[in-house]
Amino acid sequence: MITHPNAKINLGLHILRKRPDGYHDIRTIFYPIPLSDTLQVRPAADTNTPYTLTGNPLPTDCPPHENLVVRALLNLKQDHTIPPLHITLDKAIPSGAGLGGGSSDAAHMMKILNKQFQLNLSDAQIIQRLTTLGADCPFFIHNKCLLATGIGNIFSPCNLTLTGMNLVIIKPNISIPTPLAYSLVTPSPHPTPLQEIIKNPINTWKDLLTNDFERGIFKLHPQIAHIKTKLYDLGAHYAAMSGSGSAIFGLFTGTIDNHTLSTHFPHTFRWQGILD
Repeated sequence: MITHPNAKINLGLHILRKRPDGYHDIRTIFYPIPLSDTLQVRPAADTNTPYTLTGNPLPTDCPPHENLVVRALLNLKQDHTIPPLHITLDKAIPSGAGLGGGSSDAAHMMKILNKQFQLNLSDAQIIQRLTTLGADCPFFIHNKCLLATGIGNIFSPCNLTLTGMNLVIIKPNISIPTPLAYSLVTPSPHPTPLQEIIKNPINTWKDLLTNDFERGIFKLHPQIAHIKTKLYDLGAHYAAMSGSGSAIFGLFTGTIDNHTLSTHFPHTFRWQGILD
């Protein structure tokens, strides 16, 4: 069975306060995008091994047993009988980008196993399991525009559509560890809720819809700030860093020539696509 875990972008990200448990209360809008990995699960030829994991490219920042798709599998195996599997994960979503690729892989892994092996888990039961793997994993079960609060795991409806807009994503060869990103931020309340800001026309979001991570990360890595500036120079209605970075996205009304992108953003990950 094959599925295609998709990425997300953050439209605004406010870090409101640090909690007694060490986490932070945030407010952000998650928006799903069509940039996707490919995840395939099939019975393993070697029945003596609980799982094998292959892919192109597999993340090198963690051993296979710590990969989120494997952790999702092992979570389900605690309470369900699942035969040995061969898992193939072909990555298109860059890691360390703030696009939620690993979290989406985990969520889609649980969904595909639930269907393939008739585990009869409800979405609510899957979400409960996913919360132990990552705060934003449950979003990919809903997979629609949502306002996220708490540590990014409490969701409310969001009345926004970006259908037909062209999304451009640029990720430099820089990865931002999430703990480092938070260490560069001073939490503070924001007087205007994000759900009010997005009611304004997109071309007014530039000075209204902010990501609190940007200030510290842009000082640390000015080349990331330069990407945002350049996207505006190319005509973006709105550009911002997604999550804690390092990917920068821009929203356009038309596509951009690939030669233009490669000229302005050499040696980077580049992607563009029309939003559903």
